Amino acid sequence: MKLKDWTKELNYALLQGSLSEEVNEVVYDSRKAAPGAVFVCMRGANVDSHRFIPDVIEAGCRVLVTEKEVEAPRTVTVLRVENGRNALALLSAARFGCPAKRMTMIGVTGTKGKTTTTYMIKSILEACGGKTGLIGTNGAMIGEERFKTDNTTPESYILQEYFAKMADAGCKYVVMEVSSQSYLMHRVDGIFFDYAVFLNISNDHIGPNEHASFEEYLHYKKQLLQHSAVCLVNRDDGHFADIAQGAAARIETFSLEQEADAWAEGIRYIREHDFVGVEFRMKGMWDLALRVNVPGRFNVYNALAAAGVCSHLGLDKERVRHALEHIQVDGRMEIVHRSPKCTVIVDYAHNAVSMESLLMTLRDYRPKRLVCVFGCGGNRAKDRRYSMGEIGGRLADLCIITADNSRFENVEDILADIKTGLSRTDGAYLEIPDRREAIEYSLAHAQEGDMIAIIGKGHEDYQEIRGVRYPFLDRSVVREAAARLGL
Repeated sequence: MKLKDWTKELNYALLQGSLSEEVNEVVYDSRKAAPGAVFVCMRGANVDSHRFIPDVIEAGCRVLVTEKEVEAPRTVTVLRVENGRNALALLSAARFGCPAKRMTMIGVTGTKGKTTTTYMIKSILEACGGKTGLIGTNGAMIGEERFKTDNTTPESYILQEYFAKMADAGCKYVVMEVSSQSYLMHRVDGIFFDYAVFLNISNDHIGPNEHASFEEYLHYKKQLLQHSAVCLVNRDDGHFADIAQGAAARIETFSLEQEADAWAEGIRYIREHDFVGVEFRMKGMWDLALRVNVPGRFNVYNALAAAGVCSHLGLDKERVRHALEHIQVDGRMEIVHRSPKCTVIVDYAHNAVSMESLLMTLRDYRPKRLVCVFGCGGNRAKDRRYSMGEIGGRLADLCIITADNSRFENVEDILADIKTGLSRTDGAYLEIPDRREAIEYSLAHAQEGDMIAIIGKGHEDYQEIRGVRYPFLDRSVVREAAARLGL
């Protein structure tokens, strides 16, 4: 390829050199520079990669994309752009042949529920015969093949590389979580979504290394509505008017409470020895009785949004119904053990908002006791620990506080902060610092009719202690303990 083939969507100034340069790769890590590579320079919070220009030229790189004027030999082509991250996204898409345009793209955003909703959509599409790629918090999937990722929405080059693999593997659809950070960091620049979902927004992800204010958070969340054709928006969200204002997409709505394009009627909470979830009737876009294999009112929203998107695609309703009845999402309201004695749920809830929502949801199922096993991450704000302790003490019948990812803090210090929150309530609690022992204790002392919620880590398959990640998966620990105890 020639450089001019990759720059058709790019806004740039040619400072020197030629667009006829032969190119074969896009790099943003100077250690990967080589002949034929385009090196994209970016000014980050900690590192300005412009300083590596002499190194990449020495490695044979003859094309630079920069955010400022630089000194380079006349044999090197230099393009100046306003934003290096935007350039990286557009050049990466071109390098892989714009693979997203070969598939139906479905994006999902929201403070809560993105992972569950994307899994629901993927399950529906594949039950109806459409091979589907997925990208999100739990990693990337191409059909049933799984890949770990570092971010909810990966860096733009990695994202485009996954799209190319999905297209080459015969995927008809891509379903992905679209975080506010992905727009802030220009990871999804140049991607247009055929369909999108805006689930909700609440006062989260505000602070250092995230968003400066709620207004900024909302602004970046709303970008999905500027880069999609059709967007289903939660009509019940308190910020609906602000979300919808100025949207370029055609907005459709879903609701549990008011008139909308899709709504739910007759919601019932079901707890049986082999099924814990919700039943309801979808009206509007489809008239369809649905049974969803994950608990909670908020999962009615997620299922309604998933079915609403899929109603545009001409799918078989019976297969849609079957997919939702058998859905399982790793670490998201995941029922990992059911027996006549107790039900055990693993969930990623790791902050006050998600913990409160989870425990209130489980209360709807009227357990004899609601037991919550949780900790908090180290090297994070102490306010989270205080508030999670207080919520646990108020909403659970018994809290078992334990380790999470302690990182570089002592577990005992983290638990002391959680106990500060617990002390504001009359809630009963036990302190068992070892997470495996805490989980095993909760099962060994379960009473008939208990629901046990093990929260904070969800799908994570490690514990991080003093900079080292040790293998640990809540689901596996539960199943091993249940088998040993004969539950």
